[in-house]
Amino acid sequence: MQWWLVYAYVFVMSLVVSAVLTPVARTVSVKLKILDHPGERKLQDKPMPLLGGAAMLATFIIVTGVNLLLLAILKGANLAPEWAQKQVLGFLGGSVYMKLLGLFAGAVVIFLVGLVDDIRHLDPGAKLFGQIVAGLVLVLSGIRLELFIPNPVAGGVLTILWIVLMTNSMNLLDNMDGLAAGVAAIAAFIFFLAVRPLGQTFTSVMHLMVAGTTVGFLFYNFKPATIFMGDAGSMLIGYMLASLAVMSTFYTVFSPTRVAVLIPLFALAIPLFDTLSVIYIRVKNKESIIRGDKRHFSHRLVESGMTQKQAVLFIYFVAAVVGLGATLLWSLRLAGVLAVIAQAVGIFAIVVLLMANNRKPHVRH
Repeated sequence: MQWWLVYAYVFVMSLVVSAVLTPVARTVSVKLKILDHPGERKLQDKPMPLLGGAAMLATFIIVTGVNLLLLAILKGANLAPEWAQKQVLGFLGGSVYMKLLGLFAGAVVIFLVGLVDDIRHLDPGAKLFGQIVAGLVLVLSGIRLELFIPNPVAGGVLTILWIVLMTNSMNLLDNMDGLAAGVAAIAAFIFFLAVRPLGQTFTSVMHLMVAGTTVGFLFYNFKPATIFMGDAGSMLIGYMLASLAVMSTFYTVFSPTRVAVLIPLFALAIPLFDTLSVIYIRVKNKESIIRGDKRHFSHRLVESGMTQKQAVLFIYFVAAVVGLGATLLWSLRLAGVLAVIAQAVGIFAIVVLLMANNRKPHVRH
């Protein structure tokens, strides 16, 4: 029971801080004229504030910093419960602060790269370089994928590739009011449900922090949005989800199969599906894969007859259903794993058929 109170406290604190800081970021964004203007590939009809990512980054830092400070004070006064000392900070061992420093240093790098892109429109190569630097910072702090590969260099390279993939995938997904924030919140909840039974208290708390932060931002970002997260925000939440997935352990000696390591692919299935499907369409049409367009998952649902709100809610539903199956992977044997995989493939097959059967001549907003 004590842990559920801790989980609720972290989620609510993150939500409240995010909900308080987002209007502040909106005001600052308007005053500094950091705005997203209407355009051919944009859905809004007026300039929109773009500093939602600043509110999210500030929330991550405030919630983590305040609670670590509180825990240190309680520990120094011999008031912190032993279970809190062992299971919260003890999870990452003696290098906990170095790893946290690496996590947030990489987050700041990603945010700054995105902020510059929001203001000056960076070259794709420069954005990629910044993402690689953020991933490298994470790896050098001691956070890297293992995946049963003993070579730390190979693990580091895979970690950077994973960070770059998810950072860009979430960035591409941010194309409708409330879409990226809602999907990120669902993914964070899925990660929480997956790692909590494995006794990973520290990462469980961090996943809930991300969930609370994105839900708090969603109050102002769901259609009709009054603020956007910008590239700085979408890349930031992609980075945080990818990094926390690396910090989490999905396979233990008690797991029936090693397939549990696929949990992040299920939790983040929506941004991955959106990215891969868009790349496929662009390659098929012999177009540049970095050229923006309106062929994303959400856009095609609108073209099939849904309103923007319906498309976003539909994607939320798909993200939740596919993700919930993944929360069981750590406890399933091969037959159960295959059933979960088949279910996910079937859901996305239905989605593809739905979009392929588009007969609506007009797009409704």
